[in-house]
Amino acid sequence: MEEIQEQYRVETTMAPHEADHAADHKAINLSSPEFYINRELSFLEFNQRVLDLAKDETVPLLERAKFLSISCSNLDEFFEVRVASLKEQQELGAVALGQDNQPVADQLAAIRARTMTMVDEQYRVLNYVLVPALIKQGINLARLPKLTSAQSATLEKYFEAEVEPVLSPLALDPARPFPKIQNKSLNFIVRLEGTDAFGRDSHLAIVQVPRSLPRVVPIQNNKHEATVTHVCYLSTVIHRWIQKLFEGMKVVGCWQFRVTRNSDLFVDDEEVDDLRRAVEGELLEHRRFGQEVRLETAHDCPADLTDFLLDQFHLTAADLYQVRGPVNLNRLMGLYDLIDRPDLKYPHFTAGQPPRLSADTNIFDVIRERDIIVHHPYQSFTPVSDFIRQASRDPDVLAIKQTLYRSGSDSSVVSALVDAARNGKDVTVIIELMARFDEAANLELARRLQEAGAHVMYGVVGYKTHAKLIMVVRRETGGLRRYCHLGTGNYHARTARLYTDYGLFTCDPEIGQDMHELFLQMTSLTQQPKLKKLLQSPFTLHGALIEKIARESEHARGGRPAKIIAKMNSLIEPKIIEALYQASRAGVQIDLIVRGICALKPGVPGVSDNIRVRSIVGRFLEHSRVYYFHNHGAAELWCASADWMERNFFRRIEVAFPIQVEAYRERIIRDLEGYLADNVNAWQLQANGRYTRQTPPEGVEAFNAQSALLADLAGS
Repeated sequence: MEEIQEQYRVETTMAPHEADHAADHKAINLSSPEFYINRELSFLEFNQRVLDLAKDETVPLLERAKFLSISCSNLDEFFEVRVASLKEQQELGAVALGQDNQPVADQLAAIRARTMTMVDEQYRVLNYVLVPALIKQGINLARLPKLTSAQSATLEKYFEAEVEPVLSPLALDPARPFPKIQNKSLNFIVRLEGTDAFGRDSHLAIVQVPRSLPRVVPIQNNKHEATVTHVCYLSTVIHRWIQKLFEGMKVVGCWQFRVTRNSDLFVDDEEVDDLRRAVEGELLEHRRFGQEVRLETAHDCPADLTDFLLDQFHLTAADLYQVRGPVNLNRLMGLYDLIDRPDLKYPHFTAGQPPRLSADTNIFDVIRERDIIVHHPYQSFTPVSDFIRQASRDPDVLAIKQTLYRSGSDSSVVSALVDAARNGKDVTVIIELMARFDEAANLELARRLQEAGAHVMYGVVGYKTHAKLIMVVRRETGGLRRYCHLGTGNYHARTARLYTDYGLFTCDPEIGQDMHELFLQMTSLTQQPKLKKLLQSPFTLHGALIEKIARESEHARGGRPAKIIAKMNSLIEPKIIEALYQASRAGVQIDLIVRGICALKPGVPGVSDNIRVRSIVGRFLEHSRVYYFHNHGAAELWCASADWMERNFFRRIEVAFPIQVEAYRERIIRDLEGYLADNVNAWQLQANGRYTRQTPPEGVEAFNAQSALLADLAGS
């Protein structure tokens, strides 16, 4: 790895003529921490944009509740991975981390302050914005004092029949120590008075709520009600009738709590001899019972009990978050699913089909005519599934090779691969077992494919396989032909309706040969392949991008038009940021569309005057990675699986692929220009790391890039 990075350091050193030009500028150290935004705080700014959509009255009401839930689940993962990592680094004695060089202790303090503000706002939005708005729409999140007698009786029966039988109260005394609490599970700490049947006078108990119980409960006065209009949190039901669990004792009070644990799996690549077995073992132990990083409790939980819980979890007051409402707003996702109110959700749409494809089309014939581009979710994921399904049944298809990072437990793609293996095709699948939070699903997919006779491999040890690739080898007149699909997103039908991504179908011989070399590299023992058209991490992608950015700088210095547009999820790799700063100083116009984390500071005088950064956060999660270089009129457009992060350039197998058909290049460039024109879902990054939401200036029509793409590409 160090050799790869050093190689790129050498490649990115300024040539003599660049040094002469730079001498005309004031000497600036572009790697100075002052020019970088802290990545953790940048993530929290992204989550604030998600939370802002929960407050946006132009967004349908139930979608706003969903955005509030997403902002909570985002924070969960942030603590499970990023905060946990910072705490580990602090314990190891690390002083500063990141290009911004902020001390670890200062980062944790800043995270604490920013998160406290955000959590307070989440519950203010719930209690004073969303709940009243839902009530106006006839949807009631029931509070116990306001229940009718009939509703109360219904809930009591539900508690007795469905809830109480699966609860196991655990008293705390010397014979029964504090139980293991699973990551993010719902729990109650209960204060009691009196003695039990054995004369014991234990005053505390823990009630752990099984994950099998739904967190939102519908309340219907009778079974003939057409739609659900009243719902109740499971925690409210348990709180109301928890006394039934402690007959003969008096429940003085009970309070919700939840602990968040370090969930980032670690497997020592040099020590294990079976990666799958190692991941399975790590999943069982670490994911559920990793190191504690955060405690959440009800706001009125007594101080002696919060201190008791903090002590049990080896946490401090800085790790405590007390909330004014139900602990864990993720449960609002259940509300969205329960309430059948299409008028309070985004309008339904049917994904379109590329015009050259139809249900009975032989996809190989169409690809031979010309490449195909598919833009999800506006266009259907079906062509991807059909590509493998047709290959699985085609007698002329000899082999199918594919990478899988995330695909879902009921994947149509995996089903087609299983069929292909059973039909005698040579099927090779590279499954990434370390895809965070999808490890269990990927283990199950691996078993399923192996049982069908597919060759299953787990990539290259030490490098996550993140590239999105399918190659079909077909016997045709004149010899074998390779048909390929390359994507910016995962082979996951459900997320393909929620995430924006591009997919390319091609039978270009050079891309096919490159794909062949890549699969050989991932499954066998070969040297770095010399690719003709594709760029690959950890070898050529980083250096190639540095060169392309430098080329735009040369055009600008020569007085020629120079422009870069890049779209991605995250931008934090320092050498890329330095190259962009250098290009800005040379006069290159740079527009960056970065949905999430961005460490680059735009608009800094003398450094990034010509760089603009915007984030699009709306109905669909912007996930596609696209890189455009003007190149003095000979435009280059690349789609890729890689964000501009160190892990993507140096610790993952990634692929960038060129869009060679001019009509497709023009179409994707128009898409990028649409994102740059968006004044509805766009936030502009300021040099201080904060974002300002863009609104239509007076007299200018509102433009929503996602809505425009829906209108252009989707069906009815």
